[in-house]
Amino acid sequence: MKAARFLVSGRVQGVRFRASTREQAQRLGLDGRATNLVDGRVEVVAIGPAHALEELERWLRVGPPQARVEAVERDAHAGPVTAGFGIG
Repeated sequence: MKAARFLVSGRVQGVRFRASTREQAQRLGLDGRATNLVDGRVEVVAIGPAHALEELERWLRVGPPQARVEAVERDAHAGPVTAGFGIG
């Protein structure tokens, strides 16, 4: 199992980004969460197989139809992640 933290910037709040991310993560069998940040970005923390994290990252770079993703930053995540995929 691998863990990753993604910071997604652009037009990513108010466009169903977190809910769509949860749907993608659940489809991929990932645990984690998607949270709006006060600076307008969305933080996504996910844990699961490396290939599933790679697929999630590809999806995050596009997002749902209403979103306009400008950048995705990825780093390792060492903190705890609860089972399932939540929205914060």
